[in-house]
Amino acid sequence: MKLDVLGLFAACSYALDCVEAEFIHVTSKHARRVAYMSVCTAEQLGVQGKRLQDLAVCALLHDNALIQYVQEEFYNDISPASVTQEFPQLSAHCISGEKNIQGLPFHTDVSNVILYHHENADGSGPFGKTWTEVPLFARIIHLCDSLDVICHSQTFTSDTWKKANVFLTSTRGRIIDEECADAFLRAFSESHFLSIGNKNLGICLWNKIPRIKQDLSFSQIKILANFFAHIIDYKSPLTSTHSICVAADAEKLIRYMGYDEETAQKMYLAGALHDIGKVVIGNEILEKPGRLTDEEFAAMKHHAAYTYYILSGINDFDEIRDWASFHHERLDGSGYPFGKSASDLNTQERIMACVDIYQALIENRPYKQGISHEKACEILRDMAEKGWIDSDIVTQTAACFSDYSKSAGTNQMSFSSK
Repeated sequence: MKLDVLGLFAACSYALDCVEAEFIHVTSKHARRVAYMSVCTAEQLGVQGKRLQDLAVCALLHDNALIQYVQEEFYNDISPASVTQEFPQLSAHCISGEKNIQGLPFHTDVSNVILYHHENADGSGPFGKTWTEVPLFARIIHLCDSLDVICHSQTFTSDTWKKANVFLTSTRGRIIDEECADAFLRAFSESHFLSIGNKNLGICLWNKIPRIKQDLSFSQIKILANFFAHIIDYKSPLTSTHSICVAADAEKLIRYMGYDEETAQKMYLAGALHDIGKVVIGNEILEKPGRLTDEEFAAMKHHAAYTYYILSGINDFDEIRDWASFHHERLDGSGYPFGKSASDLNTQERIMACVDIYQALIENRPYKQGISHEKACEILRDMAEKGWIDSDIVTQTAACFSDYSKSAGTNQMSFSSK
């Protein structure tokens, strides 16, 4: 299947930025700014073609394990930490990030780029590596990431440029290596640097890195999908592994119903991405143990619309986007976020709605025990009688997953070792 892989990674970077903005208060579009600055700097050092594409991906994903790190290290309470201070055990974030990108469809060798992207030129970083021991891409990303964090600005002004120059001058040879600092200054005049703050940053990045669709095998698609699901589910451990379980269920059911291989692959990817919009919702809502207020539930309902928005930036992805985004719509029009009704919802969208409910019912969560397959199917049939979901698909779901154990919560797939 051919996919706009760069577009997918850009969508992922937006999701990561949302979480970083919530937890450590970086400004939005942080990952895209780091990617654009990295690409421009690398061009000055002769990097081009597929190597430049891979650098852009690494820069977009350089903080892919930050959600995981914050969750495991601080349990989502980072009040002891500061954006201007390195987190304790920062190496854990780098190690996990390096591990997470294994198997992603890179064109070239990007080993140790994420692992060493916080190393300082003088060897004072988390792994004690000097700049001569660190891959060029890691050094470039370290410079651009540090610079964007120090500037900490949504709109770039002359004062931002002055702050950037002070940072480069004061850290050369100590934090940032001389080679990368010189390349950055060749790439950026003041006017070029200030343009990073405009709304067309994405266009500027894609002008340098064309988004050519890649033909991926299903095993590659699964690795890609699992990567996204991992990030989504780490936002809130209360739904840990939910996305990847929905992906597996959606693929199994669509195959059971006789659909072709490409549709099955698309359903797996849509299932993995269906809750990506939850990264925009605050954890005070996602993890509230009691009943949500009307205002909180209204905010929660927006997550499906955010999924639609985030996935809309991917080229030729409308079909998968819709399958992922419409999982809370109902046939009688009472669903959300778009209020679609039966005539608007195709079979794949109806399947995703049913599978999402089914999986939420059978899986264990900290606040409830998963129920049996039989009990879950009773609830689905009741929802079908109310006109909310498709009764034929409920029948297919009951038959397809009849091999699941009758004991609660047996469909628990583990993506990570939390």
